[in-house]
Amino acid sequence: MTGTPYQTITIEKRGDADWLMLNRPDALNAISLQMVHELNDYFGKLYHDRSVRVVVMRGAGRAFCAGLDIKEAAGREEPVPFGGGFGFQGFLADVYVKMRRCPQPIIAAVHGAASGGGFAFALASDVRIASESARMNAAFIKIGLSACDMGVSYFLPRAVGTSIAAELMLTGRFINAQRALATGLVSEVVAEDQLEASAEALAQEMLATSPMGLRMTKEGLSLSVDAPSLEAAMAIENRNQLMTAASPNMAEGMRAFIEKRAPNYIRD
Repeated sequence: MTGTPYQTITIEKRGDADWLMLNRPDALNAISLQMVHELNDYFGKLYHDRSVRVVVMRGAGRAFCAGLDIKEAAGREEPVPFGGGFGFQGFLADVYVKMRRCPQPIIAAVHGAASGGGFAFALASDVRIASESARMNAAFIKIGLSACDMGVSYFLPRAVGTSIAAELMLTGRFINAQRALATGLVSEVVAEDQLEASAEALAQEMLATSPMGLRMTKEGLSLSVDAPSLEAAMAIENRNQLMTAASPNMAEGMRAFIEKRAPNYIRD
């Protein structure tokens, strides 16, 4: 992946973490067709890439992502021959599905605007932290569309509850960083110059866990959110615990706990 000649995103390798930068700062990192190609490629490959354990997603310049590049979309003459018959709509939607399907936890470090599809990038991440400048909205409804787009109708009610989700989606109004923190939409709000350091600290805590334990936790949490019953959730937990217990990392973790030292996990 390091050699992939991406044009609208950059991937910086920091040990076992990938730092993904949306890199169209002059357009507030608006989503172009090229960006959708590149994000589909990147997140599609992650599923089988055991060298990457955590992804940090952020935006270059003044914003996280302003949503769809409307000027490009309006000028697009040829239909997009991808997306399972839904054209550009389905092609972009595939990015969010791949974000949820990849086994690596994704940390969204949000600053400035995260609108429309950019809001959905944050929502599709596992953990969201924000700088004080962050402002997010389901902008789709502001341009004559439904606000139910790119998984927002799935992600947002699960993050903040149905009443606040309905308010934000039916109006397209922005939610600022402090209200996002109060509603549980983000887990932390930091000063602008502390956003990268906070994301780095969070990524390092995740990387300190066992590789399989981290993957199985993302998978189990994702499945349990939609589990039809307590028994169904526990069945997922039992299966994942048996898998992680079979790894030598469990014994190492227990030894490290007793010996009051950091565990030395192997890649399982």
